Amino acid sequence: MSLVKLTIKGISYSQTQNGAYALILNEVDGDRKLPIVIGAFEAQSIAIALEKEIKPPRPLTHDLFKNFADRFDIVIKQVIIHKLVDGVFYSSMICERDKIEEIIDARTSDAIALALRFNAPIFTYKNILDKAGIYLKVNPDSENPEEQLDDILSSPETFGLSDEDTKNIYAKNSLSELHELLDQAVQEEDYEKAAKIRDEISKRES
Repeated sequence: MSLVKLTIKGISYSQTQNGAYALILNEVDGDRKLPIVIGAFEAQSIAIALEKEIKPPRPLTHDLFKNFADRFDIVIKQVIIHKLVDGVFYSSMICERDKIEEIIDARTSDAIALALRFNAPIFTYKNILDKAGIYLKVNPDSENPEEQLDDILSSPETFGLSDEDTKNIYAKNSLSELHELLDQAVQEEDYEKAAKIRDEISKRES
């Protein structure tokens, strides 16, 4: 499977998922965007890495990891978003120490936050981009195309699924099953999935 290089287009607040943000990745040699829902902490960490002028008074978690890796001569060579399951992206970091490469599993948001700090390229497989990539259709006649683009980016859903799949993904689960799934997602630190389950629970209990 061929790899496709990605760059970071920007971060936008999600109007549909409280406390979540949409990280927009851009296909380098194309027009498709890959939107990924991330948490507020990871969004802040990525934003700080993008803004070179901002220096936190104390190292954030990803800065601490970078300092730790530098001390022990560990380098992140590249990040690969290698899998998409039920709207959740899975990533790997290709690391190197003493010319020996290791592959480390990571949440996509963490992997990208670290890739920025190591100036490491970000890739995904073509089939993932084919499945979850989108074209942002901005009306060129709009008085404020940038504002229209923000509106499009501010409504990330479960990407990689059809609208019908997104609506019904947890519809068949009982409330007790949803709470069990939520506990399991939190234990596995799959916070993107946990946020979706929490939203379904909140909708039913409201």
